[in-house]
Amino acid sequence: MSGGGFDPTAAGPGRSSDQGVSAIEFALLLPLLVLFLFGIIQFGRAYNAKITLSHAAREGVRALVVGGDPVTTAEAGAGSLSVSVSADDCDDDTLGEPVSVTVSYVYSYPIPLFGDVNGTMSETATMRCEQP
Repeated sequence: MSGGGFDPTAAGPGRSSDQGVSAIEFALLLPLLVLFLFGIIQFGRAYNAKITLSHAAREGVRALVVGGDPVTTAEAGAGSLSVSVSADDCDDDTLGEPVSVTVSYVYSYPIPLFGDVNGTMSETATMRCEQP
């Protein structure tokens, strides 16, 4: 456009650049976005650990009711964890009775700016004793 028209992109007196404002907004929001991202990642890790514990407890109690070793089976499914069993084995006295296996795990999750936080997760699975 030629000849004295108004050009809104031209910088002149009284007009400032928005680049400085954008940089300040980005600097203020970046830590919140990073914390939100870490929260999503840690929730996914915790949910995965909970599912793994549930599977290990279920496999451990299944091994108990069919005559296997519940501790070894549960540890094979999830690694280093604490296993407690409600009965030593299923015999004629406990036929049809419920037995349970509880699996516990110390879960550590890092929180930026606060360090590591430890918590204990546990899952319990119960089944009835089958025929020996």
